[in-house]
Amino acid sequence: MYKALYRKWRPLTFDDVISQPHITTTLQNQIKNNKTAHAYLFTGSRGTGKTTCARIFAKAVNCVNQVDGNPCLECDICKDAEAFALSDIIEIDAASNNSVDDVRDLRNGAVYTPERCKYKIYIIDEVHMLSPSAFNALLKIMEEPPYYVKFILATTELHKVPATITSRCQRFDFRRITVEDILKRLLYIAKEENIVLDEKAAAMIATHADGGMRDALSLLDQCTAFSYNITEETVSAAAGVAGRGSLFDILDAVIDENPSVAIEIVNNLYAMSKDMQRLCDELILQFRNLMLLKVNPNQTDVVNCMPDELDRLAEMAERLELKSILDYLSILQSCNERLARAVNKRVELEMGIIKLCLGKNNRNIEKSLDNSDIYDKIKKLEEKISANAQRSPSLYSDEKSDIKKSPAERLQEQPVDISKLRPEDFEVVKNWSEVLKEFQLVSPAVSASLTGSTAFTNGNLLLINAKNKFFLTLFKNKENALSLGECVKKVLGRQYIIRAKCVSDEAESNKAMDLLKKAEDLKIDTSVD
Repeated sequence: MYKALYRKWRPLTFDDVISQPHITTTLQNQIKNNKTAHAYLFTGSRGTGKTTCARIFAKAVNCVNQVDGNPCLECDICKDAEAFALSDIIEIDAASNNSVDDVRDLRNGAVYTPERCKYKIYIIDEVHMLSPSAFNALLKIMEEPPYYVKFILATTELHKVPATITSRCQRFDFRRITVEDILKRLLYIAKEENIVLDEKAAAMIATHADGGMRDALSLLDQCTAFSYNITEETVSAAAGVAGRGSLFDILDAVIDENPSVAIEIVNNLYAMSKDMQRLCDELILQFRNLMLLKVNPNQTDVVNCMPDELDRLAEMAERLELKSILDYLSILQSCNERLARAVNKRVELEMGIIKLCLGKNNRNIEKSLDNSDIYDKIKKLEEKISANAQRSPSLYSDEKSDIKKSPAERLQEQPVDISKLRPEDFEVVKNWSEVLKEFQLVSPAVSASLTGSTAFTNGNLLLINAKNKFFLTLFKNKENALSLGECVKKVLGRQYIIRAKCVSDEAESNKAMDLLKKAEDLKIDTSVD
């Protein structure tokens, strides 16, 4: 029966595990010195060796003929463990056995001593899938298990594992496997399997594996079904991956702002049944390379590309600004999120490609006006309103209140030509404190907002400089405004047009002319309906 490559070539000893020396060396030394812990937590991305190392550890601690901390692979214990016929090594899939009852069964079984081995090992895969109740049930036995029981927990999502569990384990973080290590392993396996694997094709597979050896072997297995003579074209055709030439042609079209060429390439790839979401992932990866090269051209070790592509990427990075690269990445990331739920992935990707090609001045479809333009428009509008008010004051007055007012009061409330006033035309209201005391008697709560305020007069105009912003809100209430107007008239002996501004700066508060020009925050209406 045919066996998948990733299962056939799963490491059997710690020496076979690649890219994790910080973990394998530690575990081997613990086994050799008989200082193993009662609980371990293996965490890392998929395909990095978590479950594999757990199985090797379970065999090694029970092996009767250990070889430098590795299982011998010759004894009955090792052979039965490899065939999953050893009852003392129990693997539990927490994704499908995640209830509290499943953990209770585990605890009930843990009280029995091992049948053939020295230790009873529980390997709980995807442990983050356990329910909160199941985690609570697991706590006690993990804290103080029988001397013959050991736990190995494996997870890809460490943040979902409670701190009460992690604190009872020795934690090992599995790193993503480097492209170089995956490349070497692929070439070795291909040689052993009599597969003709081009080095560039192996590098292409290693790059798309994204740090997972299992993904790389699965992709190689898929390519062998297409042809036993594997080239870059084979990988592209079998796995739905865009060829490197097509990928860089799209990048050139985007940089040249040529959407027709870019869309033509995408359509050709679609006609060849290339995966649109994977194509988007590849474009994101290449723009990430451009971003890193733009930030630091000399730090090429973090760039994920083929060796012969580095010069071409560096030349592209020279042609772009960093802000443009970041814009490209933002557009592609948004496009990638939508692709996952899009009905027509081709259309979604084409929209994203066209946005990339629009150029920095037109990339945002909903282009906003510059702030300076908005400010200019507001200023012109204010000037126009002010001019109209001076020419036709009746248009801005309350006709009902005008009927009730005397001619003297109407004359008193005629608009003031601010542009003709000078700073020396204003007088400080020296008895303003008396006005505030009078207002406090009428409305104690509202008068508190005028604490520390000052006032200036010019003719029938009274300008208030308040320091409390809440004042502006309170005096939009007509009742509060009328009360203030009556207090002003009672103390100062006449009716005023009242304007107010909230200015906290002490120096600015002494500039009456500047305050008047800015006094548009609140026009206090003291007219009687």
